[in-house]
Amino acid sequence: MEINGIAHLLVTVAEFAVCRDFYRELLGELGLRPVIDTEGMLYCVGGRTAFGVRPCGPAHTGVRFDQMRAGLHHVCFRARARADVDSLHAWLLARGARVVHPPEEGPWAPGYYSLLFEDPGGTRLEINHVPGKGLLQS
Repeated sequence: MEINGIAHLLVTVAEFAVCRDFYRELLGELGLRPVIDTEGMLYCVGGRTAFGVRPCGPAHTGVRFDQMRAGLHHVCFRARARADVDSLHAWLLARGARVVHPPEEGPWAPGYYSLLFEDPGGTRLEINHVPGKGLLQS
């Protein structure tokens, strides 16, 4: 068997109302459009990607994301052009979002260029550009 990519990714957030607004804008900027947008879920689709946000359980309300705990480390969106990474950086700065590192080159693949940032609850997000197919096969 060989999979055909990842169908969707869902993240849970402690401050759903604030994070839903952030993700609605961010995902729209990335070309994803809402399919579900309710008090319990935001689910957007575009660019062969589906991404959802849900509120965490009551026991975890108010708890910030910890990248080093078991579970999700970060999510990386793949841009079509290096300029898209720079454009998103400017977009994030204009909104006062927390940028962990501005656009920079990295050693993970030839031409790897990325930006690391956080949603309002601290979930780590990245956008990168790798020329051509990079390490991906298709």
